[in-house]
Amino acid sequence: MGSFKVKLVAYFLLLSLLPLAAAFWGFSTVASQSEARRVDARLQAGLRATLAAYQEALGAANTAAERLARQPSFQRALLAHDRPALERMLRGRPHLAVEAPGGFRVGKRDSLAPTRQVAVVGAGGTRGAVVASVPLDGALVSRLETRSGLERADHVLLVEDGQIVAGPVGLRGRFDLLSGKPRTVSLGGTRYRALVAGTLDGRPTATLGVISPQTLIDAANRKATNQLLIGLIAALVFVGCVAYVEGRTIVRTIRRLVDAAAAIARGDLQERVPVQGRDEFALLGRTFNQMAFQLQTRLEELEAERGRLRDVTSRFGEALGATHDAELLMRLIVEAAMEATNAAGGVIVGTSGSLVKAGFPDKGPERLEVPLQAGSISFGSLLLFGAEFTEEDRMTAVSLASHAVVALDNARLHRIVERQALVDGLTGLANRRQCEETLEDELARVERFGGPLAVVVADLDWFKDVNDRHGHPAGDAVLREFAALLQETVRDVDLAGRWGGEEFVLILPGTDLEGGAQLAERVRGLLGGRTLLAVDGSPIPISASFGVAAIPPAKTASELFAAADAAMYEAKRAGKNRVETAREPVSHP
Repeated sequence: MGSFKVKLVAYFLLLSLLPLAAAFWGFSTVASQSEARRVDARLQAGLRATLAAYQEALGAANTAAERLARQPSFQRALLAHDRPALERMLRGRPHLAVEAPGGFRVGKRDSLAPTRQVAVVGAGGTRGAVVASVPLDGALVSRLETRSGLERADHVLLVEDGQIVAGPVGLRGRFDLLSGKPRTVSLGGTRYRALVAGTLDGRPTATLGVISPQTLIDAANRKATNQLLIGLIAALVFVGCVAYVEGRTIVRTIRRLVDAAAAIARGDLQERVPVQGRDEFALLGRTFNQMAFQLQTRLEELEAERGRLRDVTSRFGEALGATHDAELLMRLIVEAAMEATNAAGGVIVGTSGSLVKAGFPDKGPERLEVPLQAGSISFGSLLLFGAEFTEEDRMTAVSLASHAVVALDNARLHRIVERQALVDGLTGLANRRQCEETLEDELARVERFGGPLAVVVADLDWFKDVNDRHGHPAGDAVLREFAALLQETVRDVDLAGRWGGEEFVLILPGTDLEGGAQLAERVRGLLGGRTLLAVDGSPIPISASFGVAAIPPAKTASELFAAADAAMYEAKRAGKNRVETAREPVSHP
């Protein structure tokens, strides 16, 4: 008995040694990599903060230049080339300089520093510029390091043409490192974990980098390795003690369990294990005794569970009608069908050949296909893949598909209704509602990011005469012809819409007043070259009057549209078939 227990302890230790050693190696490797990744993440965050602080420095320089350029007294002094006045204004601003045509210059411009230049524009054009410099020196590096959020041992470096030009005291030399990739480098005989950025804005030959001492990373790795080693030894001692204690119980009961297990293994479900005591082996014996009885009970429960699963699947199909996202519906259908039929994978093949896939369709040798069709409309087929499908699985899939097509058809009808709510039925252009929503969105974008925005209002000339002389079908044909011309002329980012009646609107993001007028003139010219024929063969000339407004100077949607509309009516009063631009915003309640 004693020798068996010793062997049992030895076996447990041997069996535990390999996985514990593997775990020790794996955890020590992961800990080492984790420490390196933690430091790399800190360096990346610090580098991002450093670059952001650098951009703020450039922005501050640009703001200082703009503030000076906007001062009326400065503009007058620049116009008069009043050098003493300009020198007084630049006093205390060593990084600002003034330049004007003809070689006139006040202040010193650092040719090696990134600069920001603000032009001063007068009645006769550009009168000069204010140049703001941001010197790349140790003072800048110190400010950036303070803003970087790095730890005390970490530092920021300024690198020029592969040489460290600013950083910690005494740290100089070559620094060749690919941007964006942390590496371990040796600087001044000390190893560091380093990361550099790309070239700096305004200084292509310079860049910024951050470093952290490698000794700190190595110390953290050694500490983690020692802790893991202590845990390995403690685990081995614990395993040996448990094996010894459990061996005493195993030796007394193993024979009875072996005999009973051998009988059960032969298929004799009538065999029972003698049960004594209340320990784990007694529990194992009672489990063996209950196995045969529970088998039949489990089979009955399984049948009831399948019925319940079919009911749950049916209710799930009815709940699909609550959403109108076709892609989400198809994914829910595939996942529900897989769960209901125990499939390894599922695919919905659409009529356009698109796929919605879940699970592992390539691992199932058997395939179950159910069409997804509502009346004459087909949404493709549901394909399920698994080891084996029963007739009940097929019925479940068909039931699920019957509910799925209802939800997919509802989603299709919902998309049609949504499109009808935003598109003009006669011309196919955006209707007034979509135009108003798009204009509000573009105004919000301009307010946030800046940039111009132009609006063109167009109104067909003599349109009432066309309806009175040739009939409303001819008028509809004129509207469609003009709408087609607008769609052919505008860019993909522009929006052409019918505002109402014979009035149309163009929303042109990123376009100023002059660009909007040029587009309107191009549309007017193309429209003049088109002629429709009435039913009796007589020609129907087409022309339109255009009004153009832009932001700036307009500030709101009402001002923008009112200005464009007023310009359009000015074109009407000036003889029609022309383009007028709005010079001032029109207040509109």
